[in-house]
This record gives sequence, C-alpha cells and structure tokens, in this order.
Amino acid sequence: MNIIDWFNATSDKSIEHSVHSALTERMLQMAKVVNIDECFGKFNDLYSPKIIGELNGQHVKLARLEGDKCPWHTHDSEDEMFFVVEGKLDVYEKEETVTLRAGEFCIVRRGREHRVVPHGHVKLILFEPVGIAHTGNVRAEITKDNYDRLDL
Repeated sequence: MNIIDWFNATSDKSIEHSVHSALTERMLQMAKVVNIDECFGKFNDLYSPKIIGELNGQHVKLARLEGDKCPWHTHDSEDEMFFVVEGKLDVYEKEETVTLRAGEFCIVRRGREHRVVPHGHVKLILFEPVGIAHTGNVRAEITKDNYDRLDL
C-alpha cells in the first residue's frame, strides 16, 4: 500500500474534505523545475521581491535592484541570504563591506545592521524566512508589507 492509499484508508472521516484534498494534492506534487531567467522576464519593478518558491519555512525570492534606495536596517531574528544572478552588489555592514558579483552570495546574520547598494541594474535571489520584514526594523519608500508570488 502506498502512502496515498494508506492516508485515504485511515483518515478520520470528520476531517473536512477540502483539508483532506489539499493534503493529498500536496503529497502528490512532483518536484518542479523553475527557470530563473523566465521568472525575471515576468517582472520589471525594482525593490519588490517576488516569491518563486518555499521550503522549510523559507521563501525563495527574486528581486531587481537599481539605485541607492535601501536604508540601513536590522532583522533581529532572521538571517538573510543575497545571491547575485546578474550585476554587482555592495553589501554594507557597519564593520565591513563585501562586493558580490554574478554567481556569488553572502549571508547577513541576524542582528547585523546592513544595507545593499547595486552598481547599475542587479538581479538577485533572496533566501529569507517566511514573514521577514522587507526592510527590517525600518520603514522606507521601498518597504513592502506583502510579497507577490510569480505564476510559475
């Protein structure tokens, strides 16, 4: 007996049908191939991360950056990973600055005040916990309260 047959045979009939269907559908989902270039082709807005995936409580997001708009901010409880797909990005922390080029990433640890400044146009992949505040403890013109999901 496979897992789906077992689940169907043993599930409590009091479970709402919609919940049962959603769980069954999720269990049947195959791994999905996501083409990053195609995803970037679906949007042009800047400093507006788009969710393209979710795993283990983390969102995988794409963002386009251009111009010096990101404020100094801190995420008290979350680490943040910046992976540059295209372009060049400076990641400033109070004590140091790192420059990332295409194919490179860095992780800013929780509690570290930081900001990012792109050199020209930058395409970026972010790995962040679900629910992270876009600009941490600071409200700015680029702050997003909600993130769009790209249709894949």
